[in-house]
Amino acid sequence: MKKIFIYPLIGILFLSLSSFAFHKFYVGVFQVDYAADKKMIQITSRIFVDDLNNAMEKKYHKKTFVGTEKETPADVELLKKYLAENFSIKINGQSKPITFLSKEVESGDVLICYSRIKDIEKFKTIEISNTILVDWSSEQQNITHISAFGTKRSVLFTESSRKELLKY
Repeated sequence: MKKIFIYPLIGILFLSLSSFAFHKFYVGVFQVDYAADKKMIQITSRIFVDDLNNAMEKKYHKKTFVGTEKETPADVELLKKYLAENFSIKINGQSKPITFLSKEVESGDVLICYSRIKDIEKFKTIEISNTILVDWSSEQQNITHISAFGTKRSVLFTESSRKELLKY
């Protein structure tokens, strides 16, 4: 008779405890720095490797291995395409080409990408559009820190907030 009560109790206990399971946090961190002496904008992106590969697979219908031992030159080219399609900057209302420089893996699971925009004189506005991983996960948040003219600002990009115009 005790078993009739204990098994359902154990089942209820298991279900209630499993509802408190770890929930993954989807975040990317981006740094946009204006180097006036070099007349360039330097961009550093930090993105989780597994999320990035999943997002690129969903978008391009091709399995990728960016940031892993299985990475191919084709994966890197697809990465460059993905970044160009999902991260853009306008200076004084004009789109500027972003040059991908290099990448490295940090702590085994974070991909750091380095990019730049050359020939940038003093500007009045910078408009940033950041949709990296947003189409893959509606929970994705991209924290973007912008440093220019001695001012530091931070912007949070989400599914509902994909673009920001900053005035200087």
